[in-house]
Amino acid sequence: MADYPEGLPIGDGWVSTVDVEPVLFPYDGSEIGRAPVGTPELATRAIDEAVAVFKQVAALPSRTRRSLLNDVAAALEARRSEFEQLLVLETGKPLVDCRVEVARTIVTWQAAAEEVSRLHGETVPLDLLPSGDGLVGFWKRKPIGVVVGIAGFNYPLLLASHKIAPAIAAGCPVVVKPAPQTPLATLWLVHLVRSLTDLPAMVQLVTGDAAVGSALVTDRRAGAVSFTGSALVGHRIARDAAPTKTLLELGSNAALVVAEDADLDAAADAVLRGGFYASGQACISVQRVLVVDAVAEEFTERVLARLGEVVTGDPRDEKTRVSALIDAASTRRVQDWVDKATSAGARLIGGGVDGTVWRPAVLLDVPDGVECWDEEIFGPVVCIRRVSSVDEAFDAVNASRYGLHASVFSTSLKTAFRALDELEVGGVVVNEVPGFRSDTMPYGGVKDSGIGREGPRFAVEELTVTRMAVLRP
Repeated sequence: MADYPEGLPIGDGWVSTVDVEPVLFPYDGSEIGRAPVGTPELATRAIDEAVAVFKQVAALPSRTRRSLLNDVAAALEARRSEFEQLLVLETGKPLVDCRVEVARTIVTWQAAAEEVSRLHGETVPLDLLPSGDGLVGFWKRKPIGVVVGIAGFNYPLLLASHKIAPAIAAGCPVVVKPAPQTPLATLWLVHLVRSLTDLPAMVQLVTGDAAVGSALVTDRRAGAVSFTGSALVGHRIARDAAPTKTLLELGSNAALVVAEDADLDAAADAVLRGGFYASGQACISVQRVLVVDAVAEEFTERVLARLGEVVTGDPRDEKTRVSALIDAASTRRVQDWVDKATSAGARLIGGGVDGTVWRPAVLLDVPDGVECWDEEIFGPVVCIRRVSSVDEAFDAVNASRYGLHASVFSTSLKTAFRALDELEVGGVVVNEVPGFRSDTMPYGGVKDSGIGREGPRFAVEELTVTRMAVLRP
């Protein structure tokens, strides 16, 4: 299991903290470890150390940065099973999803290594006006500065890696803050990174509450702040961090549209796979399903007939697909939102608490104006609504204040390309779950789902700035 020094990795060493807090297994509440608790003062100290090594990090040869990124990927591969087991205990997420998280994390580090060799600029014609005659122009990319990365609890290892690996590739020191509920895997990751470099202060970690996060994002010495979490918190960070650049991967309530010509078995399978993976605690899990009237009854019957196939229980069991949410407060919130939806006329199939687990649920006829439809439920609940046409479905998708991913099931290329043109989201997926994500693709949303793009190639672009050169030979 995880093996790293006590305290927080700040500067060249590990700094002791006054307080430690237990980390609990969400499924049964047992203590799985203890984590150091940071303070705003330690956050400022970490920024001090990052600023102090910025020039050294920026000057690291490309081969050194690429080698480090590949070495981290190899170290993760060597400890793959241990990371999987730690993530199950720390997040309460089913083992099958934790295996996917570790696999994706390794790919993210490998992809970031490849991007180091693609970090280049190009020449610019300056003689479009006479004043440019005889001048040579080109631009190159330079590190933006110290990167502050704040990750969510649902995929702590992967989300932290999407902050740290591109920062290293870009030549930026990074200070990462994991979610308070899930610090252990990220602490271990940062220890692995620091153990593989002669410049450990290039990657630091500070735990703690919102006050620690505020100290990081309001420090004007940061070049960029990259945050994954709720829209409410993301908006506050954008305001507080200004004018520092912010990259925000925020919430969603991903929609899946079922057209009249859809493969209904494939669409039903997508709802069952895409609505309940990671116990529904994924920002692009299926939350809203819009089904054209002509096939609505048949489609809904297929989904409900298979709802019992979604196995619930202990997340350590390989068969489990839905387990406890991150904490009891999240479970109470899901219950409250479902109660409000049923009070407003929705019909509930499944659901309810079984021990610590909220069982998979489908809500039918959910109206506008309730959280289960309008907001991000972040739990194993799927809402199904009938619509008269694909036009009405697309209008409903776009009516949301969110716009991260959406998917459309149809055998029509015309419908598929209409979706690509018309849906106001960061990614359109045709005949697959909206939760599909390759870590090498540009990932991010529009509207209240955020700004900026992750994926190593695109994150490296976000974490560098162009510097123009104009020379008169």
